[in-house]
Parts: sequence; C-alpha cells; structure tokens
Amino acid sequence: MPRVRTVIADRYPVVLCGLKSILHAENDFIVVASCCDGAKAMEAIRDLSPDIALLDMQDAIGLEILAAVRSERLCTRVVFLAAAMGDRELVTAAAWGAYGVVTKEATPEMLVDFLRQVASGRLLPLGLLDAEHSWQQERGARIILTEREYQIMELVSEGLSNKEIGRRLNLSEGTIKVHLHHTYQKLAVHNRTALAVSTLFRRAKIGP
Repeated sequence: MPRVRTVIADRYPVVLCGLKSILHAENDFIVVASCCDGAKAMEAIRDLSPDIALLDMQDAIGLEILAAVRSERLCTRVVFLAAAMGDRELVTAAAWGAYGVVTKEATPEMLVDFLRQVASGRLLPLGLLDAEHSWQQERGARIILTEREYQIMELVSEGLSNKEIGRRLNLSEGTIKVHLHHTYQKLAVHNRTALAVSTLFRRAKIGP
C-alpha cells in the first residue's frame, strides 16, 4: 500500500523535528519535504505533489499557500497546525478549502488519525462539509432567523467577541449569548467557527 506523501512546514526547527519523528514512526506516512519558510513549502508542493501539506498557521503565509494550491488546482490537501484557533483564521481557511485545523495541543495519536482520515478521503474540506450540511438542512425545512440573529451572525464572521458585538449593537453580553444559543439550535451548529462559516455560504448564495 502506498504511503501518504507529506510536506510539513513550520517556522520552528524543533517543531519540524517533532512532526517528522511522529510521521516517520508510522509505516503509512513518508515526509517528502520539511520546510522552515513558506516559499520552500510552496516549491515543495509544486515539485513533489504530496498527498498532504501540514502547514503552520501562525501568520498569513499558510493561507497564501492554501490560496495558491487552490488557484493552481493542485491535488495536495492542506491541513493547518495552529497554536490556537481564532475564528477569523478558521473562517478564511474554510473558505479557501483547507481540510482541517489541528492545534499543537493535540496528541501525536490524534494528529496521525486525523491525517489518515484526510488522506483516505473520509473528510471533505471544511467549507464543503459546511455547505453540504446547510444543503441537507434546507431540503428538510426552511430555517428562519430573526433580523437580530442575522446581525449577530455577520459580526461573528468578522471575528468580534460577544463583548464587542454587544457594544456594537448596544446590547448586554448576556443577551448576545442568548441570541447565539438560539441561532446555534436553529442551524444545528455547535460553535462560533461553524456559525461564521455558515455566514460565508449564506453570503455566497444571496450575493453582495
């Protein structure tokens, strides 16, 4: 059985060594390139056509690589490794077709299992997963949100916190939480990131 060809990229050599050791310990993975900067990672993706690119998400370089992979229609599946998950970064990653985001707090076993799922095709890109979920919901019933709930959705997609949204709309933080709870239930999503991605697809459907 062919091994999963992987490019890894992170600004810190110690992180690269750790990732390489984790993947080399698995018989079904092979690291074909290990890069400390975005330019080398993009060059490796173009030249080697790896199955997966596991990229650092601490700055805009990872998103630039993802955009290039998409625009050039490369077959590599991009997964981000992040110190923490910010809503705005995740929404952008989903919109541009990343297959997932794994935090650096994940165990090696969790990371390997996730990459196996991506490589096997059991996971779709983040955005497609959400689009499919929304399509299935619309087939079953029309989801009706209040004008206030739509306002809050839009502000969540901009990366604002509950406190910042409250200030913008002149509402208490508690009231924002109540509106979000109702919206989560109506859309069957479980966190701010999924809600923000849903907003992106709503915008795509109705246009500017």
